Amino acid sequence: MGLIQIGRHDKDGTPNVVTMTVEKAVNWARKGSLWPITFGLACCAIEMIAAVSSRYDMDRYCAGVFRATPRQSDLMIVAGTVCRRMAPVIRKLYDQMPEPKYVIAMGSCATSGNIYDSYSVVQGVDRFVPVDIYVPGCPPTPEALFDGILKLQERIMLKRVFLRQPDQVKPGLKA
Repeated sequence: MGLIQIGRHDKDGTPNVVTMTVEKAVNWARKGSLWPITFGLACCAIEMIAAVSSRYDMDRYCAGVFRATPRQSDLMIVAGTVCRRMAPVIRKLYDQMPEPKYVIAMGSCATSGNIYDSYSVVQGVDRFVPVDIYVPGCPPTPEALFDGILKLQERIMLKRVFLRQPDQVKPGLKA
């Protein structure tokens, strides 16, 4: 994780001082406390619910505390077919979420409309909210959702927290 050990080590091998950048600490805290909003629309929602069950245990990935309000959530998992009448509701909930906020499009219907090429089905949720991670499948398994969450956590660790960095920061570390 980029930890730097300073000082002598005790007999058990633990260091006296561990340091890291504030940006990595903030990103590590954000990565470890994702709170998804409950937003299941179709059959993919069953797989999302199964991911939280004791068999799969989504809490291992620090994203198991589902919230029922957008004001307490920072991750929206859109699971299922999005109809045109539902699109403004999703956008309104997305706008009510605090920054930083992330979106996972779960399943073929949420990512591309799947086989439903009709006037009433939106051909991808990315037409009205910015999507960070696409989880493929019809319906995707809980393991596929976990893979999407892990990829999102990797992206969170690369985000810049502060707009202005000191000149001493190497240009290669900026994301």
